[in-house]
Amino acid sequence: MQKIQPVILAGGTGSRLWPLSRELYPKQLLQLIDETSLLQTTVLRVSQLAEVLPPLLVVGEEHRFITRSQVDGLGVGEKCQILLEPVGRNTAPAICGAVEYCAEHEDEETILLVLPADHLILKKEAFAEAVQKAADLAEEGKIVTFGITPQHPETGYGYIEQGEGNSVRSFCEKPDLATAQSYLDKGGYFWNSGMFAFTIKTFREEMEQLAPEMLSSMREAVLLGKRDQQFFRLDKGAMSRCPDDSIDYALMEKTDKAAVVAADLEWSDIGSWHALWDVSAKDINGNVTQGDVLMEDTKNCLVRSEDTLVATVGLENILVVETSDAVLVAPLDRAQDVKKIVSKLKGAKREEFKMHRTVYRPWGSYTVLEQQARYQIKRITVNPGAKLSLQMHHHRHEHWVVVAGTARITNGEDVFLLHENQSTYIPAGELHRLENPGVIALELIEVQNGSYLGEDDIVRFDDDYGREEEK
Repeated sequence: MQKIQPVILAGGTGSRLWPLSRELYPKQLLQLIDETSLLQTTVLRVSQLAEVLPPLLVVGEEHRFITRSQVDGLGVGEKCQILLEPVGRNTAPAICGAVEYCAEHEDEETILLVLPADHLILKKEAFAEAVQKAADLAEEGKIVTFGITPQHPETGYGYIEQGEGNSVRSFCEKPDLATAQSYLDKGGYFWNSGMFAFTIKTFREEMEQLAPEMLSSMREAVLLGKRDQQFFRLDKGAMSRCPDDSIDYALMEKTDKAAVVAADLEWSDIGSWHALWDVSAKDINGNVTQGDVLMEDTKNCLVRSEDTLVATVGLENILVVETSDAVLVAPLDRAQDVKKIVSKLKGAKREEFKMHRTVYRPWGSYTVLEQQARYQIKRITVNPGAKLSLQMHHHRHEHWVVVAGTARITNGEDVFLLHENQSTYIPAGELHRLENPGVIALELIEVQNGSYLGEDDIVRFDDDYGREEEK
């Protein structure tokens, strides 16, 4: 009887979906199509397959708490395992780490089904059928990739050329438009989906031959890794020494065991705003809208409002995305170039590439309402029963005003409760903690002032979420 272990790759930032996707709140965590995130949709999709183990998620360390929160919201959180990457090393080390972790807990004939967390698949029955075909080939010792039946000459995807039966003749880089059209005209070419199936045994044998240094590094990263509450953290030193490479270059283009399962899944990697426009429901004028949007004489546009009213007049084939701290306007056919803006933001060391004004923490969230040179105002939300770390700041003073709920405050040697409309002052250098002992969310306004207001001015002394190492 086949045993299938889904592995969901949930790293990456999706920079081409800026300003909605940020480094600390990436594409897979966004609700782009409906009320579930792409990650949640992927977890539900694999959980509904017959005879599969609970999924294993491979996640960047900085996304661990929001990922756990989203999975818990599905009611399957306790069953899911989460593997933490302390450093990013591309898809091949991520998959290799997952294989080595699974090898510690499952037999070598277990089939791993590797899926990106940020893809859209609308044909669920066709997906289940393709998974079964791939699992059968994996049992025969193949390393299987899923080839998507192309719908148009796409230049943003790599292609797979199918040989006899399910064999792979070649992997093709992202082509120009003429080459992509020639692939469609010839037939036998498929979009490279980045989804795979193989047994633990086959993968390890091939990596031993084709990428032994990577296999050795990731095996060490698992052996030296540590359990951290609900997570398993790969060893940072070992993973830092691992070569950085994609699974296509490290393995798939070199192995003679590659096989392809062709599938028509209504699939998209939603790699850009144009791709999102392609797969979204449109009005009679071809527009895709989200949020508070008002349009006049507007056609074939994507207009998304996250925070305020967005109004358009006389636009055609234009992209408009508004968030609380950034607005993007571009022709839809230039959507791939949004990543160039993100590169400029990084180069200028601006915060807009990294985080939104609302930042999620394991205990709740905070929203920056006002930010100036020597003061900052935040709205802080603490979930029922949650508490922040016991901490202190060297450079800033804090004033807290409770807006809703009840707060338990540690301020130096004093521990006391605050209710609505009550406040307290935390001087720089004082040990302090904020807790929510109630059953409703705690809301408060925090006013910070001082010579330095960065989030790295936090020294943690006790933390429920294992963040002492981040001091």
